[in-house]
Amino acid sequence: MEEKTKIALLAIKSSYGTEAGEYGATLFVSHHLGELEPSYWEKHTGSQSPSHEDVLNMLIVKEVWSDGSAIDYSLPDEVTDYTLSVSFSENGDIDDISMES
Repeated sequence: MEEKTKIALLAIKSSYGTEAGEYGATLFVSHHLGELEPSYWEKHTGSQSPSHEDVLNMLIVKEVWSDGSAIDYSLPDEVTDYTLSVSFSENGDIDDISMES
């Protein structure tokens, strides 16, 4: 499963700023940069105004679905109810990346 979580995280990062990432990684980053206090970002990134790469590099696995059909990522310290959910097709390919609440 470790390899699958790495592949999913890479897919999240590469979708940022693309049409495919509009309602996933791009929305997740822009939402949280606007909502969370500068002190949170300072604690985790060393900057009160982190880049999108800094935010995406902070993502942690929140849940791996028991059937392996999805992996949910979020930010440390339980500061949000939102996740980036990476869902997989039956053959293991990434099917979708979306921001979920």
